[in-house]
Amino acid sequence: MKKGLVLAAAAIAAIGFSGCTQQVAASTGGSSKVKAAAPADLGLYPPNARPGECYAKVYIPPKYATKTEKVKVDDGAVKLKVIPPKYGVKTEKRLVKEPGYKLVCKPPVYKTVTEKVLVKPASYKLVTVPAQYKTVTERVLVSPATTEWRKGSGVTTPIAGGGRVTDVNCLVKIPPKYKTITKRVLVSPPTTKRVPIPAQYKTVTKRVLVKPAETVKVPIPAQYKTVTVKTVVEPPRTVEVKTPPRYSTVTKRIKVSNGYYTWQRVNCRTVSH
Repeated sequence: MKKGLVLAAAAIAAIGFSGCTQQVAASTGGSSKVKAAAPADLGLYPPNARPGECYAKVYIPPKYATKTEKVKVDDGAVKLKVIPPKYGVKTEKRLVKEPGYKLVCKPPVYKTVTEKVLVKPASYKLVTVPAQYKTVTERVLVSPATTEWRKGSGVTTPIAGGGRVTDVNCLVKIPPKYKTITKRVLVSPPTTKRVPIPAQYKTVTKRVLVKPAETVKVPIPAQYKTVTVKTVVEPPRTVEVKTPPRYSTVTKRIKVSNGYYTWQRVNCRTVSH
């Protein structure tokens, strides 16, 4: 009885290995992984399998990686380069006409002067000076000061003894009398005097020679003109120009690992057998 059950379980396991799908479960134990280049190299069954486990033949594809490399294209070169001359501009003076001289006639130089000319010399004349008078005013006494008795009235001073005033006489002072008279008084008698007569002049304007005519040499300076000329600042030369090597960046796809076949445990509940 037991022998029949073992044979039946082995047959079921064989049928399950041949019909496993690609639905993969996590491996938590069982047989060790076996890698093979071809499916036939794995054998018919996985090694160290236990009853109740299902395995599938799985192909693991090769792995690739992208690698960037710097590849030398050429080693560079050395070539000769001709550098042309450099030119500049400078300014210089060039003689156009030699120096010389010319004869110039200078006219005479005159000036206008003004001077006083005597027309009549100085002299004198006799002049009679009349007598000079002045008018003076004087105060002349007509009558000297005197006194006289004059009748008075209106006595108000009390009389001693109770007497009565019958007559009043007053001695009055008469001031002196003057009168103002005007008279002509001789100041200086008539005389004769000499009165000078100044000389008479007139202003005369005349043209006076200051410098006579003359011939002089006038120098003529040399004449120059400014020109701009092209000059060589640096002569042509040949230099070596080194071209550095050139590189190119190349991207390659390289294989990291080859593809292989292996046994992988799967969930038996999803396997039809």
